[in-house]
Amino acid sequence: MKPLSLITGFLPWIAFSLMSTRLAGNGVAWSALIAVAITIVAMAIARPAWPPKILNVGSAVLFGVIAIVGFVGGPDVDLWLYTWAAPAVGVALGLFVLATVPFMPFTEQYARESTPRAYWGSPTFKKINRVLSLAWGVAITVMGMANIAVSALDLRPTSTSGDSLLELFLNWVVPIGTIWFMLKFTAGYPDKVTGAHSATDGHAEVESVPAAVSSAAQHR
Repeated sequence: MKPLSLITGFLPWIAFSLMSTRLAGNGVAWSALIAVAITIVAMAIARPAWPPKILNVGSAVLFGVIAIVGFVGGPDVDLWLYTWAAPAVGVALGLFVLATVPFMPFTEQYARESTPRAYWGSPTFKKINRVLSLAWGVAITVMGMANIAVSALDLRPTSTSGDSLLELFLNWVVPIGTIWFMLKFTAGYPDKVTGAHSATDGHAEVESVPAAVSSAAQHR
C-alpha cells in the first residue's frame, strides 16, 4: 500500500481542519460542506467505484450532518460547532476507524489497489490491515483529543491566553509528529511482516530437506 494513496482518503478531514479554525457566521458549516464536496469528488473518481471506500462514507455522513446543523442553527450553534464540534471530528473519525477494524479495516480497501486479488483473502494481508487500521484509529483519536484539549484550555487562536507553547504543542507538534510516525509505520510494517513470513517459510523448507533425506534412506 502506498502511504500517499492513503493520505488522499484524509483530504476532506485535512481541508475541514484547516478551514474551520475561523470563528464566523456558518464558518464551520461552510467548511463541512466543502469537505462533503471533496468526498463526493473522491468517490466519483475512485476505481472501482463500488463498493465505496468506507472512509469516504463516514466522511460524507459526518460532514453532511455538521453542515446541516450549522446552516440551520443560529450564532449560538455556530459558536458551539467552532468550540467543540470542529475539534471533535478527529475523535469521531478515530472511533469510526476503530469500529470498522473487526469487519472491514479501512486500509484494506486502499491496499487492494496495489495488491493482486489472489492475496486479498490471505491471513497475512488481513493481519497487516487490521494492525494498520487499529494504529491509525488510535493515532487519529489522539490527535482529536489534542484538539479538544486546545478548546477546553481556551487556547484557540481567538484566545488571549499566554500559553502559546502549549497551544503550539497540541495544535502542531502532536498532529505532525503523529502523522509522520504513522506514515513511516504504514510504509514499513507490511514489509516487516511479509519478510518475517518469508524467512519462516524458507527456514521450514531448509529443515524439511534433512527430514526428507532421512525418510528416503529408511525406505531403501
